[in-house]
Amino acid sequence: MKELARTSPSGKTYRVFLVGGGTAVQAGWRPSTIDVDLYCDRKELFRDIQGIKDRLQLNVEFVRPEDFVPALDGSANRHIFIQKVGSVTFYHYDPYAQLLSKVVRGFSRDLRDAESFLSTGMVDAECFRALVQQISDAAYTRYPALSQQSVLGAVDDFLMHR
Repeated sequence: MKELARTSPSGKTYRVFLVGGGTAVQAGWRPSTIDVDLYCDRKELFRDIQGIKDRLQLNVEFVRPEDFVPALDGSANRHIFIQKVGSVTFYHYDPYAQLLSKVVRGFSRDLRDAESFLSTGMVDAECFRALVQQISDAAYTRYPALSQQSVLGAVDDFLMHR
């Protein structure tokens, strides 16, 4: 975060969102991640990302949950402030959207992270279920590998077996 803020273009402010493993590491749920997933709608912030990756010896991916799963209503209002460094303010991307992405993907590490979203209180299970149930069937057309039934099934299975 410090390096990204240090190399940010001057005279502007930015909002950067940690996603996935970045949230898990920053929140203290696990010691490392394979890559740092980030989202910012202003791409000029990442002008030195290759240099940052080389200096810090890490992999950076530019993704957000909606790249993989349908958006949840109100997502923009649920980002969680982490800290401000220089002209860059860092947030955890909407934890409900992150949780949905992890549950749908279903890998062991994702499910451990998913459990952490709930056990730490970052996400409320019933609110999560309600948000997922509100996703319209039409929203799934952008995600041909997903169906409303399969997503609801994955969410219910996760919540029942936690």
